[in-house]
Amino acid sequence: MLNSQRKHKKLMFILPKQSGRDNTGQISIRHQGGRKKRYFRSIDFKRDKPGIGADVKEIEYDPNRTADIALLQYADGEKRFILAPTGLKIGDRLETGEQVDARSGNVLPLKAIPIGTQIHNIELIPGKGAKLIRSAGVAAVVLAKEDKHVQVRLPSGQIRRFVDECHATVGQVGNVDWRSIQLATAGRARRLGNRPEVRGVAQNPRSHPHGGGEGRSGIGMPSPKSPWGKPTLGKKTRKPHKYSDRYIISNKKTK
Repeated sequence: MLNSQRKHKKLMFILPKQSGRDNTGQISIRHQGGRKKRYFRSIDFKRDKPGIGADVKEIEYDPNRTADIALLQYADGEKRFILAPTGLKIGDRLETGEQVDARSGNVLPLKAIPIGTQIHNIELIPGKGAKLIRSAGVAAVVLAKEDKHVQVRLPSGQIRRFVDECHATVGQVGNVDWRSIQLATAGRARRLGNRPEVRGVAQNPRSHPHGGGEGRSGIGMPSPKSPWGKPTLGKKTRKPHKYSDRYIISNKKTK
């Protein structure tokens, strides 16, 4: 049962609306805008309190992400929000450190996590906080250990090396069934900030490359295009020579 009461004002603040606009006020992401006022919950992605246990006080809905969040109260009295892993319950005790048990919700360096364990909230740089595997229902798997690196298989199928000092949280991110949630009404979508989308073939040729023609028409040749005429189907979007490419062992699985 999720708790919907707002008791922790120090961990929450009003999230300003961007409505898909950049710093110049121009729309850079289409189909956004008009959502209800929303509180942002400060999530602890570092879990940098080794040796201090924390009790799970609440599990709550977070409107800013697909995963549910849990409120931790540490032994020293501090409270923090974290992403709630699968199976986490109110009253559970969570810990951080190299010697703690590899139980769901505990944080350990990758070198201390057994091979075959599901993990999430993985750091790219030790001490910088988790950057990968943070969406609802996802998990990576520890595959092997070599020298000062650990091989991890990501949900995309990509196998990547991480420095063994990077920390990760044991378990799978909760709210696994979030994809099966149906909004049911257009009004709920608008309250979430999702504006209507119009198919390219239903627009006029000035507004979209797929538009125009007498009666119904297809998307044209040689390939589908964005409203700005750029190819979309099968177009690779990853930038070449990314700084972290040297850590990739094998690429994503192909269909």
